[in-house]
Amino acid sequence: MTITKAAHPVDTDFYQIGDLLGDDDRNLITRVRGFVDSEVLPVINEYWELADFPYQILPALGELGIVGTAIQGYGCPGLTRLQTGLVAMELSRGDGSVNTLNAVHSGLAMGSIALLGDDEQKQRWLPEMAALRKLGAFALTEPDHGSDSVALETTARRDGSAYVIDGAKRWIGLGHVADLVIIWARDTADAKVKAFVLEKGADGQYPEGYSAEAITGKIAKRAIQQAHIEISGLRIPAGNKLAKSTSFRDVSAILNRTRSAVAWEALGHALAAYEAAAVYVQERVQFGKPIASFQLVQNKLANMLADLTAMQLLCFRTATLQDEGRLTNEQASLAKMFTGQHARALCRDARDLLGGNGLLLENHVARHLTDMEVVHTYEGTDFIQSLIIGRQITGISAFA
Repeated sequence: MTITKAAHPVDTDFYQIGDLLGDDDRNLITRVRGFVDSEVLPVINEYWELADFPYQILPALGELGIVGTAIQGYGCPGLTRLQTGLVAMELSRGDGSVNTLNAVHSGLAMGSIALLGDDEQKQRWLPEMAALRKLGAFALTEPDHGSDSVALETTARRDGSAYVIDGAKRWIGLGHVADLVIIWARDTADAKVKAFVLEKGADGQYPEGYSAEAITGKIAKRAIQQAHIEISGLRIPAGNKLAKSTSFRDVSAILNRTRSAVAWEALGHALAAYEAAAVYVQERVQFGKPIASFQLVQNKLANMLADLTAMQLLCFRTATLQDEGRLTNEQASLAKMFTGQHARALCRDARDLLGGNGLLLENHVARHLTDMEVVHTYEGTDFIQSLIIGRQITGISAFA
């Protein structure tokens, strides 16, 4: 059966957190939700099965005024961190792959240029990216270095007016299609990790020395492809090294800025799954009555709503602290860890309530359930986040 609409309305804002939002925030939610309902949901299941992205939705995405999120100027909207989170929540409520495209492009790629580029570099790249005339990717993770990315092995060697890059990258979203790729590599001159911007040529092809192919066989985030990249003798002009990138601390600065948005993504998946389950149990009849009337079902829904509300409050407070310039790395880690754990469990409970029908794409819960396996892992696993928090609690670092 396909979920339609419940007779009893489903309230996903039990504590009226929406009352804390301003008019601009509410209008933003309305715009993004309208885009999701009209452009994403009608096609996303088809593209999930194809393991491809519906690139035809990009013009409508560009018209929302969200690309570049919190970046000021250069054609970007200069959203607050709260608004950036609301965008991630609403896009993920539709589909995680669509949110990931915006997060990689706006948060990681454009964010790296905005934070670490000089004025000329920002003017050269950001306006085109803000207009979605050029897509960006962020190449950090390597085949042998995920959580251990500080030990990355890709190297950059200065050779005249260029840097020569050698190494490999893996799990790089848009890494095989992006017009610009931010490649993180270790400068052989001082062993410091720095950022280099690879650009496609005028012919739309990558320069010699850069070979990328999509990773196949994924069970999650299927509508956006990640790439395995081999880099050998790739020459990047010296002017394409981001001027202010000097060490691995720059990587941490980028990820700390985007980590809270991942918490909002988890919230978006949880909202969609809870809403679908709460509607479904009112429609599904067993033993002569809706399963919503069963005690165990109501108990599960109540606990799901409690988790959902806790995530909403945590995300809201995290964003307001970030907007005030008071959010610590440990607080961002706690938000990511908690929402990742609880949204993952909530999506699993929603799938349980739908029974076998929860496995069908047409009921949407399965997409959110599998996508939460990705959210649970990327931008720092739960275990890594717990060690960051544990160091703050105890004053003792359990990792190097």
